[in-house]
Amino acid sequence: MAGPSTDSAWISLYLDAAAAEQGAATNTLLAYGRDLKDAMAWLGRKGRRFATADRAAFEDYLAGLEAEGLAKATRARRLSSLKQLYRFAFEEGWRGDNPVLQITGPGRARRLPKTLSLEQVDALLIAAAHHGRNPGERLRNHCLMQILYATGLRVTELVSLPVAALRGDPQMLLVKGKGGKERIVPLSPPARDAIAAWLSHRDKAEEVAQAETGTKPSSFAFPSRGKSGHLTRVRFFTLIKDLSLSAGIDPASVTPHTLRHAFATHLLQNGADLRAIQTLLGHADIATTEIYTHILDERLRDLVLQNHPLARDD
Repeated sequence: MAGPSTDSAWISLYLDAAAAEQGAATNTLLAYGRDLKDAMAWLGRKGRRFATADRAAFEDYLAGLEAEGLAKATRARRLSSLKQLYRFAFEEGWRGDNPVLQITGPGRARRLPKTLSLEQVDALLIAAAHHGRNPGERLRNHCLMQILYATGLRVTELVSLPVAALRGDPQMLLVKGKGGKERIVPLSPPARDAIAAWLSHRDKAEEVAQAETGTKPSSFAFPSRGKSGHLTRVRFFTLIKDLSLSAGIDPASVTPHTLRHAFATHLLQNGADLRAIQTLLGHADIATTEIYTHILDERLRDLVLQNHPLARDD
């Protein structure tokens, strides 16, 4: 079977298949698209196409990325995107070979995740309860932060939560994560209290809006008038920075993902099992979760240095 006539069509058809068959998230598809369009542009400048490019061409492409100073993680992701494209092309019969199959990537640097201390998290939660232009915003902000720290949700999972998931004072929260996979995470008592307070205000505000303007109730826990219908990732990112300033923490060191790392780190510090943390975070591979074991390594090292007789100076 002959492949598509243009490289753009190769990318488009592959992304459509990834969305339909793999359930790839929108952000993941956008990243694949950017990576593949970069490779397409490079091949175009060399007079090559996806249908005819060989291994040497892609080795030259990756070498060029390194010469440009791109990070290892970026180069590894570009190669991964190409491998997935050519795996799909091979399965579809567009090509009888896979020119990138044997190419070894640069590997990803195992950077330890930035995290926060318990004191810093407490300061952020306090700041959230007092930050906002009105009581409603303060209740919403406090609820967002309590849920985030209690569950370790990804920011997209948090801001797009359906309000139905929070109804009835749930002790567990059903979350739809990457690829549409569902998982259940427990809610802490402070998070449940914050949810109850926010929903009480939210529901009353929606009743007033419906009576005055006929506005239909939102299906999202954190509604917004924007196109998505819910609080956006960008707006929440800005909120986190504002809360960091209010809490006296350097905003550069705090992102929504930092709270996710704090959730995992603090659980591990207090004896949680790595497999349990993998399940709570929604990691498909335990290897992704294992980066947190540096916390346990530090705990064990400190335990030895503080308690082993041969580790003492006296």
